[in-house]
Amino acid sequence: MAARKQKMVGREKREGTPASALLAWYDANARVLPWRIGPAARKKGAAPDPYAVWLSEVMLQQTTVATVTPRFQEFLDRWPNVDAMAKAPLDDVLGAWAGLGYYARARNLHKCAVEVAKLGGFPDAEEALRTLPGIGDYTAAAIAAIAFDAPAVVVDGNIERVTARLFAIETPIPAAKPEIKARIGELWPQKRSGDFAQALMDLGANVCTPRSPDCDACPLSKWCAAFARGDQESFPKRAVKAAKPTRFGEAYALFQRKGRSAASAPSGEGASRRNARPSGYGMVREKSPIPRRRRTRNGARRAQCATLSRISTSNSMFAALAPKARFVRRKVTGPTLKKRNFRQ
Repeated sequence: MAARKQKMVGREKREGTPASALLAWYDANARVLPWRIGPAARKKGAAPDPYAVWLSEVMLQQTTVATVTPRFQEFLDRWPNVDAMAKAPLDDVLGAWAGLGYYARARNLHKCAVEVAKLGGFPDAEEALRTLPGIGDYTAAAIAAIAFDAPAVVVDGNIERVTARLFAIETPIPAAKPEIKARIGELWPQKRSGDFAQALMDLGANVCTPRSPDCDACPLSKWCAAFARGDQESFPKRAVKAAKPTRFGEAYALFQRKGRSAASAPSGEGASRRNARPSGYGMVREKSPIPRRRRTRNGARRAQCATLSRISTSNSMFAALAPKARFVRRKVTGPTLKKRNFRQ
């Protein structure tokens, strides 16, 4: 039923400008999200909370809406405003962040909260927002538009796809990013900037999807160049990936005398630093194949290893542990060194 209503609204609202058609579609089809003030509530005078907008945008940088939704409420219950988060111990924020991506983002989240608390609130200008820890171009534009209705052009992955199809932009991603921002900026309204940004996001998430877009339900199909050509799914264009060169290496596994792995997680700020554990339990050195075994100066065996695609463990850790451990050599068949490759 919801899909049918969405299609009806899309057909009925194709008059006027692309912005007005999209906003009319959004008024009827906006997603209900815990950090969002919907169009009906906005018309009644409700205003977005900049803290909630900022928190959601940082959380969504590496994870999906489905993952963030319950975790967002947990953060709000624990730290209902920016002052509460600023006063919280960093380790508490890092612990709560588990499963939401890189812990560097959580550190910047806490650092930003401290800065905003000192300022007395979030600035409403995109340029000022960019000066805060952990806030880049996209996040600054999103906060400015959604929280303050500033005419800031917001471009995420969904908006890139919608815009590339709308204007049939032939330049491949990522080189097309400036062009995409400029073209969608031509349509950006001075009023309801935040709603327009969220409408584009919802359109990309639910209608203008990467595969099998529902063009009959799209309020922008009247103006869509890709739809007119009939090759919507070919946009956005992607640059052809260069073939990866064949790399050869040597793999070492370090074990203490009792058979335990000598590789360990680096120490760092906060208990959740354990997430920084290296992906492998050895070191890979790129070099040409060598057919014979030989010994290094400290007596460790060295031999040719399988083709490798990336280095997995730092040289510094290898150097630090080398005098204290014995070496076990194994052939590696995957792109990274795994502990299972070096079982005794």
